[in-house]
Amino acid sequence: MDNLIDRLQGIVGENGIISGPDLARRAVSYWDPSPTDAKALVRPQSTREVSDVLRVCHERGQAVVIQGGLTGVVEGALAGPDEIIVSLERMTAIESVDAMDGVAVIQAGAVLQSVQEQLKEQGFLFPLDLGARGSCTIGGNVATNAGGMNVLRFGMIRNLVLGLEVVLADGRILTSMNQMLKNNTGYDLKQLFIGSEGTLGVVTRVVIKLFPLPASRQTALLATESFDSVVRVLKTMQSDLAGTLNAYEVMWNSFFKAVTIEGAHRSPLSRDYPYYLLVEAEGADPGFDEQRFQKTLEKVFEAGDVVDAVIPKSDTERDALWAIREDFEAALPAYLYDISLPIKAMTAYVDRLERAFSEWRSDAICLVFGHIADGNLHLFVTPFDEGTHHERCNEIVYGCLEGLGGSISAEHGIGLDKKAWLGSTRSEDEIEIMRGLKNLLDPTNILNAGKVLDGKL
Repeated sequence: MDNLIDRLQGIVGENGIISGPDLARRAVSYWDPSPTDAKALVRPQSTREVSDVLRVCHERGQAVVIQGGLTGVVEGALAGPDEIIVSLERMTAIESVDAMDGVAVIQAGAVLQSVQEQLKEQGFLFPLDLGARGSCTIGGNVATNAGGMNVLRFGMIRNLVLGLEVVLADGRILTSMNQMLKNNTGYDLKQLFIGSEGTLGVVTRVVIKLFPLPASRQTALLATESFDSVVRVLKTMQSDLAGTLNAYEVMWNSFFKAVTIEGAHRSPLSRDYPYYLLVEAEGADPGFDEQRFQKTLEKVFEAGDVVDAVIPKSDTERDALWAIREDFEAALPAYLYDISLPIKAMTAYVDRLERAFSEWRSDAICLVFGHIADGNLHLFVTPFDEGTHHERCNEIVYGCLEGLGGSISAEHGIGLDKKAWLGSTRSEDEIEIMRGLKNLLDPTNILNAGKVLDGKL
């Protein structure tokens, strides 16, 4: 081991290696404060250094775990005591911004919020946005095909990536830094690595699409009495707001009450409505956009689909509304789930969940919220007993999806946590092809071994 660490230190320098007590002072993840236990954490500063590190690990058959901002919830970046961690935390630069073509080249270790803020200063919007923006990294976002609040309008990060640079398991550098929207020249190799959770290669640089900054923003928190109203309001806003609807977040009463208890967030509406909608639109004409938004709200009120509402009058008030949706500490600890299914199946699914959990335990609670418009629901389930009930909760959450055309993971990935359930969503043929790709690109199985795909390759 000492020889391996010496070789890696020779690549990244003395400050590029963290081990022993210094490494133990780092938490396993945002969700797990336990000390990190690994052979060492290696912090390269360039694609070339990442390449040299992986080449050495490949030669030694040394297992490597890739880490970003450690905000994932499926144990996709969990390292063991015999593994080397590769972190791109020293590769954080926005290397270039092309104002004419509307693209930027970003190093994979850059934190999402920092990227958003720096690009905003230059007049651009990078629309990927999620609650972990202050910690998650661009490379991690790519590796997990992150979604978030603006998927309805802009799509997952897969839709925002034009090109990638990736280091393969044996150290080869695959550079496909395409900066064009159209490039139909054979297989689109970058798509192999987007959503691969670090099992096929290490993303080091990304070419992303940029958009003009919006000139207006309208936000509202709405209350409805039925899920049918939730759907009708969505359809009305999608049509009447002419493509400017960015976010359409829905909170079931159970979730809303849990995060607006005393000592958490203040509720600006009665806490007794069945559903709460947090909607936001962004456009280019402040006067016209505000008028259209108000007219649309009046329409859904007059139709009887919205029974109460609050419209923020300042950024502070808007942030307070979004905090209800994003800051859910009051609902923790809990088992976190991320599933997707057709909108038309959501009420049937939630009904199944409630029956199954009540039959299991009288004290079981399932809080439901999500992006809805893109088919994504998030669930918080208690009781949470440090793993004691986890498998039973998995059986209920994933079992209730049967026959509804859903997926066990909408945007969080598979990691270790969901790999036993991968076959419930993907066919045997699909999984066989996945294994073939893994064998082709990482024949010695050193990259995030055991993540996503289970068993012997």
